[in-house]
Amino acid sequence: MLKETNRKCFEGMATTPQSEKWTQATMRGESLYSRKTDIRTPFGRDYTRILHSMAYRRLKYKTQVFFSPEHDHVSTRIDHVHYVASISRIITEFLGLNGELAEAIAIGHDLGHTPFGHDGERTIAAIIKEEGIIPQGGEIPFWHGMNGLRCVDSLELLEGPDACFHNLDLTYAVRDGIIAHSGDIMGRALVPREDALDLSAFKVPGQYEPFTWEGCIIKLADNISYLGRDIDDAVILGRMDADAHAKLTDIVIRYAKACGEDAAGINNANIIHLLVTDLCSHSSPEVGIRFSDDGYAVMDAVLHLNRETIYYNPMLKSYSEYGDTVIRTVYRVLSGWCEDYDTNQARYARQYPRLTAEFSGWLSKYWDGPRGERYQNKVVYALETDPLAYKRAIVDYLAGMTDRFLEGLYRSFITF
Repeated sequence: MLKETNRKCFEGMATTPQSEKWTQATMRGESLYSRKTDIRTPFGRDYTRILHSMAYRRLKYKTQVFFSPEHDHVSTRIDHVHYVASISRIITEFLGLNGELAEAIAIGHDLGHTPFGHDGERTIAAIIKEEGIIPQGGEIPFWHGMNGLRCVDSLELLEGPDACFHNLDLTYAVRDGIIAHSGDIMGRALVPREDALDLSAFKVPGQYEPFTWEGCIIKLADNISYLGRDIDDAVILGRMDADAHAKLTDIVIRYAKACGEDAAGINNANIIHLLVTDLCSHSSPEVGIRFSDDGYAVMDAVLHLNRETIYYNPMLKSYSEYGDTVIRTVYRVLSGWCEDYDTNQARYARQYPRLTAEFSGWLSKYWDGPRGERYQNKVVYALETDPLAYKRAIVDYLAGMTDRFLEGLYRSFITF
């Protein structure tokens, strides 16, 4: 049952102007333009800056679990971020935290996801290692949280009141929430860290806890969101057998009874309700943001069955191999073009007209060469001095693509 005495128990901990962390939480790297008549809060501005970014728009054609679904009712990455936003808003409102901050982190937390989901992420990480693009020191060379931070800090641009393009320049708290949302959450309470460390210190997912309580909420809401929705998607596509469905139903019904709730079966509504009320009932400033032991056990059991029946499905394995081929093929073409640009330019422009035109136009916004006066964003690629800059640019370009765009390029390579 919901513990009503927990309502607003975090109110004094919210990231608001009264918080000791407010100044650092709302810090921006640059001086973002301001208007005297702007009625938005700092986190409200972040929310709308993310909402209007190109990376956010591309989420609608990026894989959640099932690659390039033709079924209109199967989730893509953009659906997922809004499920997380909805869940986090419910939790923050009950506990007395800043829902606006939570929603801004939520819609931005997966901007760094690659085409082909986590499988695409692994392929790009492998390419980075193989090509020596980033010096290694034992850290993971690429994961979507790290790439999300790179995306909002360096790659995403918005047109300002001056009709020029600028970086997003988000607040520290939102940037922190994006890179800190990854990592294991099972069996432990989350308590925000005190220090506002340089976010480049993150070398592996989950290395540090989020800076804010709201960031901690996102980390758990992310897990709540995908557990139930992935099951619903598998059922819609006929990718869950009756035995697995019966096991999941039994787990949820027993959990509901232990919580004093009614649940007739396994579905998204039951999973979200049970886990949200569990979290709200067992979290406090003293113990942190957490589920009950039963809640963690149920999440672990459902995740285990999801892995067996959904994530490791043989059909998804075939798509994973296909995605690896597609990403590597496009990388190889762009890499070959850039290795001897002066010699290869004309030939590649004839063979791959769409790819070379698109990539050239994209790269010219970020390089250290001549740029249009309207591009006031930071230089990302020092092509004149850094021998790996081209390859780093190719990786960034690939990571930002949608499944649909990348597949279209690949098909153009193999169609005569």
